[in-house]
Amino acid sequence: MSRKILAKIGVIGGTGLYAMEELKIRRELKVKTPFGDPSDKLILGTLSGIDVVFLPRHGRKHAILPSEINQRANMWALKSVGVKTIISASAVGSLRQELPPTHFVFPDQFVDQTKSRKSTFFGEGIVGHVPMAEPFCLAVSDMMYKEAVKLGIKAHKGGTYCCMEGPGFSTKAESDFHRKMGYSIIGMTMATEAKLAREAGFHYAPVSLVTDYDCWKEGEEVDQHKVSETMAKNIHNIRRLLVKAVPLVAAAGCRNGCPDMTRNSLLTHKEDFPPAIHRKLKLILE
Repeated sequence: MSRKILAKIGVIGGTGLYAMEELKIRRELKVKTPFGDPSDKLILGTLSGIDVVFLPRHGRKHAILPSEINQRANMWALKSVGVKTIISASAVGSLRQELPPTHFVFPDQFVDQTKSRKSTFFGEGIVGHVPMAEPFCLAVSDMMYKEAVKLGIKAHKGGTYCCMEGPGFSTKAESDFHRKMGYSIIGMTMATEAKLAREAGFHYAPVSLVTDYDCWKEGEEVDQHKVSETMAKNIHNIRRLLVKAVPLVAAAGCRNGCPDMTRNSLLTHKEDFPPAIHRKLKLILE
């Protein structure tokens, strides 16, 4: 498809984000990628006058398990339409008393406990090792956090996101272990997304929407009914936040070197790239 830039800001989320009344949808775009189909069509529109692309992570019918999400295709599709910055919204469980349901967390670290996911573009003859010490674009996260506070949304800056495989929720033993390790929140999607976003050269900023206390707190054990009830409240607030924050992110940008990390991390020389793999990764390696 054409490399014409359609939007520089992408938002990955779910139901309630791409259905925002504030979003003026222009069109939907089905993207073919070398990695298969993305989660859904890209939804192109404007939000507060800014061109944006929305991608429902689990599909708009929520028919894709966390471990079934084709994250490589999602990243490739967003990059193909010119996206530079990704704001990623996802539901999480809280591992801390001070992070109750309906609060927002802007984590600065993650621990990946997934086991069966494609979490790199590299391999098959092209080797690269991107730095992940600071896995997110904290400049964008900081803008989002400050705007959330101004809007009266209970928000917390920093913390470690534990990414589990799922789809089942934690056992109490697992939840207690994660608390002892000092983790703040737990979810099923963000680590894979963040690794691929770094390789693809995005500015990537997650916002975690707390829906429950995982299962460590007596009488507050997580179930899907509770998650869905709280998520409805969270969606209202993330919509409010996006309306205010997207123009700020678009105007301020970020001077961090997120896009440079891939090209500076390749060990295989370009002349040694297998031609077929190079063609597949050309968009990412640029």
